[in-house]
Amino acid sequence: MESLLFKLMLIGSLGVVSQWIAWRYRMPAIVVMSVMGLLAGPIFGIINPQQDLGELYGPLISIAVGIILFEGSLNLDFREIKGLGRPIGRITTIGAFLAWVIGSLAAHYIAGLSWAVAFVIGAIFIVTGPTVILPLLRQAKLKPRPAAILKWEGIIVDPFGALLAVFAYEFIKFLTMDQVTFTTVLSFLFASLIAVIIGAFFGYGIGWMFEKGFVPEYLKSPVVLVSVIMAFVFSDTVMHETGLLAVTVMGITIANMHISSIGDMRHFKENISILLISVVFILLTASLNRETLLSIFDWHIIFFILFMLFINRPLSIFLSTINTDLTLKEKLLVGWIAPRGIVALTVSGYFAEVLLDAGFADADILTSLTFGLVFATVCAHGFSLSWIAKKLGLSAESKPGVLIVGSSKFSANFAKVLEDLNIPVLISDSSWSRLSHARRLGVPYEHGEILSEQTDYQIDLTPYEYMISLTEYDSYNTLISSTFTPAFGRQHLYQLPLQVNQGDQLEDVSNHISGRLLFEERANWSLLNEKINKGYLFKRTMITEQFSFEQFLEELNDESILLLVVRKSGSIDFFTPTNDVRAETGDTVVSLQKPNQM
Repeated sequence: MESLLFKLMLIGSLGVVSQWIAWRYRMPAIVVMSVMGLLAGPIFGIINPQQDLGELYGPLISIAVGIILFEGSLNLDFREIKGLGRPIGRITTIGAFLAWVIGSLAAHYIAGLSWAVAFVIGAIFIVTGPTVILPLLRQAKLKPRPAAILKWEGIIVDPFGALLAVFAYEFIKFLTMDQVTFTTVLSFLFASLIAVIIGAFFGYGIGWMFEKGFVPEYLKSPVVLVSVIMAFVFSDTVMHETGLLAVTVMGITIANMHISSIGDMRHFKENISILLISVVFILLTASLNRETLLSIFDWHIIFFILFMLFINRPLSIFLSTINTDLTLKEKLLVGWIAPRGIVALTVSGYFAEVLLDAGFADADILTSLTFGLVFATVCAHGFSLSWIAKKLGLSAESKPGVLIVGSSKFSANFAKVLEDLNIPVLISDSSWSRLSHARRLGVPYEHGEILSEQTDYQIDLTPYEYMISLTEYDSYNTLISSTFTPAFGRQHLYQLPLQVNQGDQLEDVSNHISGRLLFEERANWSLLNEKINKGYLFKRTMITEQFSFEQFLEELNDESILLLVVRKSGSIDFFTPTNDVRAETGDTVVSLQKPNQM
């Protein structure tokens, strides 16, 4: 028992540490997790999850994948694909079918698999999936169009790859085995329809109960989690692998009901999903044996992987998107990016056993073939996505951007300085009159309420790494910081110091719901705008070997306010009352100073 507890602890720790390493060094998380799992499993033999967990291994992974897929489908709001419906529809139907046929032919003629095994594995390999696509998109920061296409394709095709594999297997049995009739194939189609109904029922039921107030706030997340598991298990009981379809339909149903609780629900599920992705990938890679790893280097498998990377994927994308409005650059990017992940590994493992039991001896290389493709695509696409996106002009600005909430004389002039420093900047305000300051200076702006649910579809948050609240209302600034913590992280959320004389009385507000205070304690909204009215100007000072930061501070007037440091690397550090920010040679310091100091 103690040994099992230790191994469970080790699996969870390796998964989370892998995510941290990936974040810290800007590496694809799946690659780090794969390496960690291989080191702990087949290489050093510390754990063997399949053996350690016994009968629990398969069900735990299946439920985890179902929850991951549900979390991904919660992001599939149809408003997001406005203008992209045709390309996404083509890629997820014609493109998936072409990828299946071409991949199956390659599996037969290149990898040497029998037709039966080839068509099953060809179906599995159309799957990309949210487990690998979403982490890559989170790191790469693509422009909205290619990012939306890759996300929607990954989440929609994910369950259909498993279902297509089931259909291929049932059809092959129908053609090759006497005991299988046409009724069996029809029952598969009927089971898929039942899965859709189950998913829609649970999704609509959850949404209706939440909107009517039948579930208290503290129970909403547990109710959703249990409902996802129920929908998955009920559907999977009708026919194996249809549970993935049910949870996908459930997530899409809830996402498009636009219920008020969708934000909190999505954040909770995202946290769980990240943990499950970490744990499941460690489980799968650590369960591989050395023979499986060595068999990957067979030349048949290597040529098959290269064919899938450089021919199958680009060809299926280019053919399926003919006469769509996708540009050549978008086709090139989407045609290259197709990393396989957890669903491909789990489903291929299941069918390897089923096909071997059915007498298809060549199915014993399915695990090797799948892991080889998963690892190759994750490494190739994970490390190349950002570089290729930049080369094709499909990535967001490389410098971290700043989203400013609240237009005023100070914020508009501050935004102008950031823009002159080639830092992506946007001012958001719900008042046309206040936005006149931004319009006068030609600063990018967005008219609308930042807290509205329409924000996700009006403003692309991808280019902006920092959000700063510069409105005159302390409580509103705090609300902004609290609302956008999941999107930006508390380290990248800032707000002005409190104006204690304005009546809000927020001095005792817990810092876990407020942003980090900007500049210095006296630099509230009134003081900053008063200084602009008095003619204070923004000054940019380059720190050199001849003019150090210490010398700059000595010459600084007491009435001046330090704002931020733009590092020579392009990163940004805001001055705050609690952080001791120091500028180095090559950095630029931005400050607000009296005119006679300029």
